[in-house]
Amino acid sequence: MSNIVKGDSVIYLDNNATTRVAPEVVDVMLPLFSELYGNASSMHTFGGQMIRFVNEARANVANLLGAQPEEIIFTSCGTESDSTAVFSAVETQPEKRHFITTRVEHPAVIALGNLLEKRGYDVTWLGVDSKGRLDLDELARSIRKDTALVSIMFANNETGTVFPVDEIARIVKERGALLHVDAVQAVGKEAIDLSKTPIDFLALSGHKLHAPKGIGVLYVRKGTRFRPFLRGGHQERGRRAGTENVPYIVGLGKACELAGSSMAQERTQVAALRDKLEHGLLAAIPNAIVNGDVEHRLPNTSSIAFESVEGEAILLMLNEFGICASSGSACTSGSLEPSHVLRAMGVPFTYAHGSVRFSLSRYTTEAEIDRVLEVVPGVIKTLREISPFTRRG
Repeated sequence: MSNIVKGDSVIYLDNNATTRVAPEVVDVMLPLFSELYGNASSMHTFGGQMIRFVNEARANVANLLGAQPEEIIFTSCGTESDSTAVFSAVETQPEKRHFITTRVEHPAVIALGNLLEKRGYDVTWLGVDSKGRLDLDELARSIRKDTALVSIMFANNETGTVFPVDEIARIVKERGALLHVDAVQAVGKEAIDLSKTPIDFLALSGHKLHAPKGIGVLYVRKGTRFRPFLRGGHQERGRRAGTENVPYIVGLGKACELAGSSMAQERTQVAALRDKLEHGLLAAIPNAIVNGDVEHRLPNTSSIAFESVEGEAILLMLNEFGICASSGSACTSGSLEPSHVLRAMGVPFTYAHGSVRFSLSRYTTEAEIDRVLEVVPGVIKTLREISPFTRRG
């Protein structure tokens, strides 16, 4: 146990990967592991009383989303929610064999598009411009009478670029198609009101907004035809079988309640710290650029590309200083490939390889940002001195 690195010993700027569970969330969960451990589907009072906790949590989630409680289905994660939405849409419309998504989606949706192609579906992959923005005219032209579903994320997990979901929903609904939105990165950071935006399916994941890993939600608009992905018991009104994970459901409900009250902090204090980090790095390090749409992005996210270095090498050196971030590249079969998001944006190869995502939270402090600004310029300078890209130049 002596080799375990704990959160209080690091500067954690990887909140788009996962977040610290809020202390208030831990507090409401703990009794449900020990004193109140009954099965919510039991007939006896001890277990059956758990339904009250589940319903309170469902109301908290619905309130954050501007939804009705009966439109909320608890799942295990965002990936399950995405899969449930996509397969429900295609199974309830077997006559429709066309699926639309984007080239910058999370792998949870990219994989579904690839699978549908293998099953004979016609899949339209919408491109983005150099800032990661969609062409809404292309979206409108792509929707057909046989389009089973349009699946577009709310905000990109790598760059933080926020798509105009209200306008996307208008375009999709005017043409009679169903819309699924992966809002995993947006919930708790961007205002969402599903009573006004006609989205049919929306996915979220608890561990992106200070709830535990292993709990998610699928919103299904009332009246939308639906087929369950997991079948078995009667839980979730027959829409998602499996024993209710009451502690995690309650934790997510509390996290959504906290997110509603802290959204102003996300958009002001967190955004100000992000901007301080970003401006400081760009001022201190030559040949660095910001990936994505700086005018329309999540308040906590900054993706910066440093020319002539490798993102993995940056992360390894930052790790030595106790700084946690993530890379815009992925190591595949022994050779580095820039992420599919950066490739779709056309980020130059020598920049895409050196992309690092810094993602903050409401627990990030100014002192931590100051420390990162002290460390990163030296890291980039050292790596550029030994970089094969630099030597070839």
